[in-house]
Order: sequence, then C-alpha cells, then structure tokens
Amino acid sequence: METDIAKNGTPLTVKDFKSDQSVRWCPGCGDYMILAMMQKALTNMSPKKENTLCVSGIGCSSRITYYMDTYGIHSIHGRAIAVSTGAKLANPDLNVWTFTGDGDCMAIGGNHFIHACRRNIDLNIVIFNNKIYGMTKGQSSPTTPEGLKTKTAPEGSYENPFNIGEIAIGAGATFFARVPDNNPKMMEDVMMQAYNHKGTSVIEVLQNCVIFTDGIHEQITGKDTKDENQVILEQGKPILFGKEKEKGLKIDRMRIKKIAIEDEIGGSLVHDAEDPDALLHIALANMQYPDFPVAMGVIRKVATKSFEENVHGAIKAAKERSSFNTASDLFRSGNTWEVN
Repeated sequence: METDIAKNGTPLTVKDFKSDQSVRWCPGCGDYMILAMMQKALTNMSPKKENTLCVSGIGCSSRITYYMDTYGIHSIHGRAIAVSTGAKLANPDLNVWTFTGDGDCMAIGGNHFIHACRRNIDLNIVIFNNKIYGMTKGQSSPTTPEGLKTKTAPEGSYENPFNIGEIAIGAGATFFARVPDNNPKMMEDVMMQAYNHKGTSVIEVLQNCVIFTDGIHEQITGKDTKDENQVILEQGKPILFGKEKEKGLKIDRMRIKKIAIEDEIGGSLVHDAEDPDALLHIALANMQYPDFPVAMGVIRKVATKSFEENVHGAIKAAKERSSFNTASDLFRSGNTWEVN
C-alpha cells in the first residue's frame, strides 16, 4: 500500500482514502458525514497511509472499514476495541481508529470500552450514537431514551439509558468529545484533536438513523433549535449559549445551573478541558435536553502517559534486568537433567 507521499512527497487527498466499494448506507444516514470527515481528516495526519488501521465491530457503523482505503479489520460483535488494543500494543506506531455503534460498544462491548478508557491506550474510538440497533432492525440499545417505542419495547423503553460521556470520563478516559453529525467543521477539528492526543480518545457522534430513530437528535441539532439546546465548548472561553449568547452556566451548590448573563456578576463558567479533575467534565457530559443544552466539542483533554508506553517500558526494563537473552537460556539455567 505504498502511497504517493511515501514516494515523492505529494500530499494525500480525500480520494486516496476512498475505497473501490459502493457505500451502502440508507440515503440520508448520518454515517455518510462521519465517513467523509474521517477521510478528510486523515489527509492532515502525519503517519504514512500504510500505518493507519481502521477497526470496526458489527452494525451499520462498522461497514465503514470497507469504505476506507487503509488497512482494516472488520471484527466481531463488541470486540473492535479488544482487536484495536492488540494491534496498538503489537505496533505502537500505528494510527488506530476504532469505529463502533451505541449497541456494539455500550452493550456487548461495554467491558472492553471501560477498560480501554481505564488503561488509556492510544486509540481513537468513534461511537456512532443513533440510540437504536439499526442493522438488526430497530431494537432498543443501551442509549435508547426511556419511553421510546422500539421492536423490543413496543410500549416504550423502560430502561435507564447510558450517557456515553459519563461512562467514558468516569472510567478514566483522558479525551472525550461530542459532535453532531451535521457539523462537518467541528467533526473534522475534533478528529484532529483526538489524533494529536496521546491516550484513549472517545468521540461520540450524535448520528441520525433515518429508518428507526429519524429526528432523534433534532431538538439538539436542528437549525431552529440548536442555539438554545446545544452549547459549543471552546478551551479557555466562557460557556455561553442562546441565539445572542445571552445564557451561561455556573456552579450552584456543587451542581451546574443555567443563568442569564445580564443578571449574573462574574459571568459564566469558563471551559477548561485540560483540568485533571474530572468532576466538572462529567457534569458537562451529563447535561441533557430538555433541562440543559447538550455540550458539544471537546469536553475533556488531559495529557498523561499512555498504556502502551507503560507496557513497552516495563518490557524494556525487564529485559535490561534479565541475565537471559533467550527462552532457551532460561530453560537451561539452574539444575538440568538429560533423560535417556
């Protein structure tokens, strides 16, 4: 898979990351935007094309590996992160992107997800959150809102849904961002920030499924409602929302509270994604419509050592301490016998 940039320094283009496979998602699916922005973002990443690996599990989202002209693994249900972890540990130079859905990742893959966040292995995990099982035709997923009618809950879902950001940050993720599928500029920027972050980067995409949950995010991402119902976070800037940016947030007895800026001395909270203390990041991730605007952008980005650095550092240190160069040396050390 030698590329032009490897041969003569010619910059890669989006076309270089498009495979020869026909894209088979439903017309209007939010997955198309994720694919397009991923292909665009990859053109700005420094590793050679042959050092990029895309891994997916099972579901509509997981077809993306067929549409990316990179090395790829279409793994089994819920195990994309486990496969990605093995690849990254085997070759830390790989630029690994893991694509998964809210069902694939939060249900059968939930255990792998929380431990990837805990370990802080240098993976980029993109979660397509349409709040339903799409490929298997509309069953409730772990993020399906309570009361939503589905194939497995015809009277309305009665389960308490997961908040992906709360789980990721609570499990120790050092990078978490949330983006809507209709904001390409923000999505590309978040992908680049995730790429430049060393450690587990989790990106939740609020993605629309036109068949089973059409409009599930409309109140948050719609043109006429987004100003009131989402807040765009920017590092070091006040957290403001509303058509005129006339509203903000403050801490009131250890809880976030909405405020009118004109009535508040000192203004709104200032966003600091780099604060090691996760308390406020979890609170921002937890804000949900209709009580709060939904936080978008990079919510948490904290620099620390990655898992593969620790693992390979431990291996190197063990080798330096050892008096054995090979397994054969170890087997033949101490008392040995020959059996005839």
